Amino acid sequence: MKRIALILLTCVVSMSFAQEDKEQLLALKKANGFVYEGNNLINDDFVSGEMAYRQAISKQPNTVAGIYNLGNAYYKEGNFEEALYRHEQAAKATNSKSEKHKAYHNIGNILMQNKKCKEAVEAFKNALRNDPTDNETRYNLGIAKICAEEQKKQEDENKDDENKEDENKDDKDKKDNEDKKDKEGDDKEDKKDKGDEEKKEGDDEKDDKGKPKDEKEDKGKGDEDKKKEQQKPKPQPGQMSPQQIKNLLEAMNNQEQKVQEKMNAVKEKGAKIKTEKDW
Repeated sequence: MKRIALILLTCVVSMSFAQEDKEQLLALKKANGFVYEGNNLINDDFVSGEMAYRQAISKQPNTVAGIYNLGNAYYKEGNFEEALYRHEQAAKATNSKSEKHKAYHNIGNILMQNKKCKEAVEAFKNALRNDPTDNETRYNLGIAKICAEEQKKQEDENKDDENKEDENKDDKDKKDNEDKKDKEGDDKEDKKDKGDEEKKEGDDEKDDKGKPKDEKEDKGKGDEDKKKEQQKPKPQPGQMSPQQIKNLLEAMNNQEQKVQEKMNAVKEKGAKIKTEKDW
């Protein structure tokens, strides 16, 4: 009796696995059909083609062809964010070296379009790890390395400029504080001198006979005080002259233009990147 029950259980389990295999094969067949439909529609009717690829993925979530081709479609439309997501998804969904190579190759292309040259270098390296013989990927890797070096150089130059600006600002603040202290000291001296002068003027308002001095004498005294005031040293402002600021801005603009010219040259080389891999 136990033996019969074991045989029946084995038959039920076998039928269950067979049913699951049949359903998986059916889902795969439907997914492939939608991929085929998407391939035929995508160039003439993007919306319908995109929908077909999405239906393929819904039938078989790990259908690499549907995911990959949908990523290519987004890439051609300029939707690099979605294209990157789909190609990364395709690279994770497959164990095939050939499929991984194609996915990483296109990931590198997308990153180059997004000006993420350092990340693109790593993507192209991953593509070559899965297919070291692909000269297109090797070529793109060389372009990505040049771009990454140019970006790093520009970042270093920008960092140096920021450090110089900070140093100039610190020097200016220090100079301003020193000038402020000097001015406060001069103000105190001026107040003291003014007080002494006022006291002296009060004493000198009358002559020996107690009579006011004539206006001419007062006028001469005023001219003498004005001359003394003009002869006093004035504190120098602790900041750059307008001409110095203009020269500094022109130098920074010239440097920025040189860097931009280099980046434009890299962009032209980047445009030579081979088109994305066909599935």
